[in-house]
Amino acid sequence: MNRRNFLQLTAALGAGSAVSNLSAADGASFDPAKGFLGGTHHKAKAKRVIYLYMAGGPSQFETFDNKPLLNKMHGEELPDSVRGTQRLTGMSGNQSSLPLAGSPYKFKKYGQSGMEISELLPHTAKIVDDIALVKTMYTEAINHGPGNTFMQTGSQIAGRPSIGAWLNYGLGTDNPNLPPFVVMRTKGKGGQPLFARLWGNGFLPAEYQGVMFRPEADPVLFLNNPGGVSSSSRRAVLDRLQELEKVRQGKIYDPQIASRLAQYEMAYRMQSSVPKAVDFGKESEETLKLYGPDAKTPGSFANNCLMARRLAERGVKFIQLYHQGWDQHGGCPGGVKRQCKEVDQGAAGLVMDLKQRGMLDDTLVIWGGEFGRTAYSQGKIKKNNYGRDHHPRCYPMWMAGGGIKGGTVFGETDDFSYNIASTDEKMHVHDFHATILHLLGIDHKRLTYKFQGRRFRLTDVHGKVKKKILL
Repeated sequence: MNRRNFLQLTAALGAGSAVSNLSAADGASFDPAKGFLGGTHHKAKAKRVIYLYMAGGPSQFETFDNKPLLNKMHGEELPDSVRGTQRLTGMSGNQSSLPLAGSPYKFKKYGQSGMEISELLPHTAKIVDDIALVKTMYTEAINHGPGNTFMQTGSQIAGRPSIGAWLNYGLGTDNPNLPPFVVMRTKGKGGQPLFARLWGNGFLPAEYQGVMFRPEADPVLFLNNPGGVSSSSRRAVLDRLQELEKVRQGKIYDPQIASRLAQYEMAYRMQSSVPKAVDFGKESEETLKLYGPDAKTPGSFANNCLMARRLAERGVKFIQLYHQGWDQHGGCPGGVKRQCKEVDQGAAGLVMDLKQRGMLDDTLVIWGGEFGRTAYSQGKIKKNNYGRDHHPRCYPMWMAGGGIKGGTVFGETDDFSYNIASTDEKMHVHDFHATILHLLGIDHKRLTYKFQGRRFRLTDVHGKVKKKILL
């Protein structure tokens, strides 16, 4: 054995240790379709997740957390007693003044639950009895890169597997002809960049990463056969390639070979499954109206929401939609109004559509971003115009379906939405991840992967399931 093969072998043994440990637990051979767990730890209430990620940090003041005191104190200084010794970002930390900014938008109570919702979200107001509104999410991340990475991977430092990758690894797939983890982004949205690590596999094998669906004629890049290559020819090439790879694997164990083969085979099966999944031709006008006028526009948020429902119907386990543009450091009232108009009907329509098809009971829908915004204005403040900086101490998120107790409000913030007032009802990022896994039938402490001598998990060494929002 030469030096290169020795190093490959030792690396492969380390990467493959999780396979051997889990397989040895019951003496069974590993079936990728069932995942490394081979089943759930307890009865799952959700079979799949649709995560509507609002990248940039939506302002709670214009959406879900009504603070009338800010309107009364508009332009006055943020009390030192409220801020305490909390750090600020470099964008507003050098301001000589931190004037409070009240929202110009009205709130009303809706539904049997009487949940307060902003006038900017009239369609979300129709589904309040189906959602649990968490007002007290909190994080340590104060900037977008670490914040997004934390929400999606459980760590502020890049390199960990994403939520969807963990689920793919643990639970496998319900449809071998489609990827278990699909990602979509709203077309034409700018703002803070989104990196592939947010839906990446981290240190897990490559086949567990999310697959990006694009609003183009070819939704998945490099899926179709090149010109002059028939499907039978592609099949023959894959068969011969698989034979060669097995010969290679017989000489030196390399987990990347297995990952490569799995991805080749998935791509081949997707050639027939993806065109059917993205064909909206049989969707009724009544269904399209639920999602709003943008439902027929490829790449719009509403169109992606409808696509998410179609993928959920076909057994895709984790579907992630990214909608950028929530980073209102300036022009907050107009910016949030525009953002809400883009996502409100699509998100509410998705919940309604799932409910009328009997799918909401076992589909977990999540709406939220990486942090909230400050009660004070960043930059100059005017009567109806101001900016808001990043605020990690408390921010809103809602969840629906899949074992969630609808019509519930979890947690309360102080009069400035600067600190959490209900210390017994708050949800850290790790708690959020633990709760998701619990709903999917997974004990978050037992879904692990050994890497570099340590057993890692999505929730690291933290996380508590928040049962107050569960049925």
